[in-house]
Amino acid sequence: MVVDDHPMWREGVARDLTEAGHLVVATTGEGRQAVRVAAAARPDVVVLDLQLPDVSGVEVIRGLRAALPEVRVLMLSASGEPQRVLDAVKAGATGYLVKSAAPAEFLDAVRRIAVGEPVFTPGLAGLVLGEYRRLAAGPTRGSAPDAAPRLTERETEVLRLVAKGLSYKQIAQRLGLSHRTVQNHVQNTLGKLQLHNRVELTRYAIERGLDN
Repeated sequence: MVVDDHPMWREGVARDLTEAGHLVVATTGEGRQAVRVAAAARPDVVVLDLQLPDVSGVEVIRGLRAALPEVRVLMLSASGEPQRVLDAVKAGATGYLVKSAAPAEFLDAVRRIAVGEPVFTPGLAGLVLGEYRRLAAGPTRGSAPDAAPRLTERETEVLRLVAKGLSYKQIAQRLGLSHRTVQNHVQNTLGKLQLHNRVELTRYAIERGLDN
């Protein structure tokens, strides 16, 4: 699903996605309408502009995640301003890409978002991880470890590499596993921890010091 208030841009993005083999189930230019339409169309991925005429993109993310907890949101914005990026991720965005990105970079981001990988414009991934480390140093750190679900040794190993910011491909190469096996470990871990995406998984790992 594509949400952008500029018709030419919205149609262009939808066309690029269709030509790349993705099914575009809906397009819209307004935030409130996007939440209503998404509840009916049930997209796997929403490509969302940050600046909309009626409500902010951050509010739309919250509405989308409330209606569809499993949905993955890729913010596509003209701005790479750090606070906006952090606000979007805290609201539940899976990735953030500036509109100056090349078409191939955008399509690759959509593919990666669809399988749960967080994707950020170069330079922003470190910003997000740094913020999670800062939050992890707060009151949430030190939560009772016994309350956490039991992960297998391999799941914990994969989780440590996720927390270090490695992609699924890099993790697969590091551990001598297939890309699909790494995805399965991540999905199993998400299910055990009752988390929705890799961004939340990264924060969980950092809160428990698994990024060291």
